[in-house]
Amino acid sequence: MNLKRNLSTAQLLTLQDKQFNLSLGCLRVMKPKTTILAFLFVGALLALPSAQAGGAAQSPPVQPANTFVILLEGPYKPVPEQPNVDCIDLGLTQVNLCDGTYSVNKIFPVSGLLQHGHPLSNQGDAENAIGKFYVQFVGIHAVYDLPGGAMTMIFTGENIEAVPDGQGGTFFVGTVQLDITEATGVYASFLGGHNNMVDILHQLADGTFVEHCFCIISRPVSARINRLDSERGAVWSRRNDTWA
Repeated sequence: MNLKRNLSTAQLLTLQDKQFNLSLGCLRVMKPKTTILAFLFVGALLALPSAQAGGAAQSPPVQPANTFVILLEGPYKPVPEQPNVDCIDLGLTQVNLCDGTYSVNKIFPVSGLLQHGHPLSNQGDAENAIGKFYVQFVGIHAVYDLPGGAMTMIFTGENIEAVPDGQGGTFFVGTVQLDITEATGVYASFLGGHNNMVDILHQLADGTFVEHCFCIISRPVSARINRLDSERGAVWSRRNDTWA
């Protein structure tokens, strides 16, 4: 039996008023909760740009200049001999950094390297090295582990003068030439390029080597021309888009 059919009009109106008031009461109770949820939702949306910005900070560096300069600075440390499976993998095939013949040093930016659209330049800040330099003191190979890629080089010539330091050690001062024989990542176009080292290598009386060397690294001429033509083509394309 339908209860509403047995109620008078007045009773129905009273029942409807009660139901309406009950609904309003529910709305009043729910409103604070709804407001809290809204604030939480807005807060989450506001947090999104920060998270995205944090993610952007991890983006790879952009292409270096045709010639860039980095600094090797500090004492060399030997890289211990260990199996290949335990050795750092830089994607290079011409060297084995864990064969016991390499020493390692820190790399700092000087000019020509960009990251996130800003020049990398923190020369001399020991806490902000950007990579590692591996070298064979008895051998011909050197390796640069840099942001966005790595390079293998071989020594091709030098003009070095030995200068006693007066304390049982020796400064080796001059220039060293290297050719780039392997390159990965953003440095791939540097394959076949050149590295001119301007070096002050200090061998202390105890045999320790301390480095202070500016490395002037350049693309091969053909790669520089191709890059310049590519950039000019992009500018021309943008101009045509503007004029169209």
